[in-house]
Amino acid sequence: MKLFVKTKDKKYPIYFGVSSHINIKKILIKNDINPKKLMVVYDKNVPKNITNKFKHKLKEGENIFLGLNFSEKIKNLNTVKKILDILGKNNFNRNDSMICIGGGIAGDICAFAASIYKRGIKFVNIPTTLLSQVDSSVGGKTGINNFSGKNMIGTFCQPNVVITDITFLKSLPKREMICGYAEILKHALISDKKFFLFLKNNLKNILNLSPNITKKAIFKSCKIKKNIVEKDEREINLRKTLNYGHTFAHAFESTLGYTNRLNHGEAVLLGILVASKFSNNEGFLPKSELELIEGHIKELKYDNLKKYFNKKNVKTIANFMARDKKNYSKNINLILLKRVSKPLLNNTYPKIKIEKFLNTLINK
Repeated sequence: MKLFVKTKDKKYPIYFGVSSHINIKKILIKNDINPKKLMVVYDKNVPKNITNKFKHKLKEGENIFLGLNFSEKIKNLNTVKKILDILGKNNFNRNDSMICIGGGIAGDICAFAASIYKRGIKFVNIPTTLLSQVDSSVGGKTGINNFSGKNMIGTFCQPNVVITDITFLKSLPKREMICGYAEILKHALISDKKFFLFLKNNLKNILNLSPNITKKAIFKSCKIKKNIVEKDEREINLRKTLNYGHTFAHAFESTLGYTNRLNHGEAVLLGILVASKFSNNEGFLPKSELELIEGHIKELKYDNLKKYFNKKNVKTIANFMARDKKNYSKNINLILLKRVSKPLLNNTYPKIKIEKFLNTLINK
């Protein structure tokens, strides 16, 4: 089972299946990747029994393996430099490749490094979390953090191959599954109400990894993102809708200093909730549809902004939102909803209005 993503510069496959280590060499060769000159970067948080299977299959030739404990704390230029130095010392050229085995943070760092080393080497992404399988592995965005916020340094770099293996998900705690589910929910909200209703009816099945339903949710989510990316690879217009809830979410993460208290997917759920409330507040999203979204997020138990923030945090949140890379003026650019499956682009608001709105939510 596979999808093809077709952009202006590249066409690449996303493979869906289980136990992909068995066919890893065949997949690489089929896609013009030399399996004997690779830098394989893997997340040490992925169970060893899984990464060891890939390492065993790829042990021949000049392949190099680098294990890192990936987190937002190392999503920076220092980690990128470490990878680049290894590529340089081992004389990798533009026909050689990097493979990343890990979640979204690992994929962002590795894709960024692969895109700038000698202006680009081949890149294979093997996402290991639900979040990365349905979002960051599709579409070619790379990014690392700096002092001014999340993903402020990055490139557009489409991978050569993506391998989505549901086997990895069996090792994830429920919290990580919910993080990935946040992006699936976002895709439904901006694109497909029927899919949203499917998610509402199958939430427990997806979180409990019911094979057919989970696979359907992942495939459909990737297909929605693929269709958007193919129409707007560089985020000129339509692709901006994929940021629904994210302007709030990134500011929430930045305000808390990227701590484990609130990870990305959880921040996205809160961001979706706040963006939906703001859409209603501005007279766009009908109350009946807001209540559908609120009820669903309440099932996930991420409906309480006050659990993470207080009145003192509001200015900091708004300041991070004002620095967001999607802004083109002093105002804050938001993606909002007219109704489920009907997003609204380029709505801009002064920072003071966002502060006042956040205060109403936190001080209730």
